[in-house]
Amino acid sequence: MHILSDGPSGTGASPDYRFNLGYIWMISAIAALGGLLFGYDWVVVGGSKPFYEPYFHLTTEEQIGWANSCSLLGCLLGSILSGLLSDRIGRKKLLIIAAVLFAVSSVFTGWAHRFDTFVFWRIIGGVAIGVASNISPTYIAEVSPASWRGRLVTLNQLTLVVGILAAQIVNLLIAGDVTVTGHDAIRETWQGQYGWRWMFTAVAVPSVVFFFCAFLVPESPRWLIKMGRKDKAAEVLRKIGGDRYAEDELRDIEAGIVRERADKSSLGELFAPAVFGLLLTGIGLAVLQQWSGTNVIFNYAEEIYRGAGYDLSGVMFNIVITGAINLIFTLVATATVDKLGRRTLMLWGAAAITVMHALLGAAFFFHVEGPIVLILTLGVIAAYATSLAPVTWVLLSEIFPNRIRGTAISIAVSSLWIACFLVTFTFPIMNERLGAAGAFWCYGGICLLGFLFIALRVPETKGKSLEEIEAQLAHRKPQ
Repeated sequence: MHILSDGPSGTGASPDYRFNLGYIWMISAIAALGGLLFGYDWVVVGGSKPFYEPYFHLTTEEQIGWANSCSLLGCLLGSILSGLLSDRIGRKKLLIIAAVLFAVSSVFTGWAHRFDTFVFWRIIGGVAIGVASNISPTYIAEVSPASWRGRLVTLNQLTLVVGILAAQIVNLLIAGDVTVTGHDAIRETWQGQYGWRWMFTAVAVPSVVFFFCAFLVPESPRWLIKMGRKDKAAEVLRKIGGDRYAEDELRDIEAGIVRERADKSSLGELFAPAVFGLLLTGIGLAVLQQWSGTNVIFNYAEEIYRGAGYDLSGVMFNIVITGAINLIFTLVATATVDKLGRRTLMLWGAAAITVMHALLGAAFFFHVEGPIVLILTLGVIAAYATSLAPVTWVLLSEIFPNRIRGTAISIAVSSLWIACFLVTFTFPIMNERLGAAGAFWCYGGICLLGFLFIALRVPETKGKSLEEIEAQLAHRKPQ
């Protein structure tokens, strides 16, 4: 399918671009499979934890927090490695490597018989998540026309939430109707011995699909030009938008690379005032996305919903509902991110989550149980899915100069995984010492600070090419 489109930023400067949307969506969707595997592998632990915890005799808050958060250390390592390698071996090869790591780690995690082995393979799976979380949105941003970039990068978040929902449905189907309670009783059931293993192993199937499909996508044209492969880059750009589009994009990308070489970019450039300010903005967005506390609902749904009076079967069903709401409102974000803009959605999300966390804290403080807690958690997820979850990735793929984009994104995403590890590891401890009310009020306070941070620091980038954004931000005064 081809579509007639105007020139960069919707200016009408070049009305003869004919984008091959079928091709663009195909290569973006394949890259976004990394997001699907990311979502499944990340959330599967939440539904399997009622069964692997008794199997491995995990009883303390520290053990439970470590089992849930250990993979996030792998995410950090994967993010760092992808930052180091993406500008050396290219985006495509890293997508293939991620697929292999997902497949291998899922099988060995599922069939681990010792807790230390389980932890090791969860960390390897985390490496795959770290690579995919960095490379998939970067690749999509670099092959997307400016007018479509927001929704295409958001596609990565959409596949991520599809992966989350898939993990939750698989967990529910495998768990079945569990009537027994207590660690000893659950350990003796089929679910406690084998069911949780298949929850992890199931992700090997889409991992193999991703592996073979990744060979079908072209390399990023921006990376090809940086490597001196202009003819190959032009071929990819022609497939995306025709001869005129390829000519214009080649000129813009080459001009950016000339500026990059003239500037003699180095790691030290990250500390130049203008770039360092952008780096701090990216780190702040990454940390806010995790410290908003929304991911705690996915990873610790058992504790939250049990505290609200639900039994294990009710918990498993509620988890699927959270995944469905996450998917629905991510679709809303996909449809609106290029219309309403990045900044507007981020401000809305931070404000809405602040209010919902305040109400959730009050519900737990006054011992309100049942549907009220479920509705409030769904409200948090809905606000998160339309704002902080997808738009953070869009902004991280856009705000950094091309010459240091790979390194800067790696640093920002590494910060995200450090923040994710801290919030995931500490929730059981916070829940024990502060209670659920205190924990959610803390997350609400962070979101309020995040709202102010976005209002002061985050620019609007919708509808602009990556080169236009770079030029805009290079002359932007700190707010």
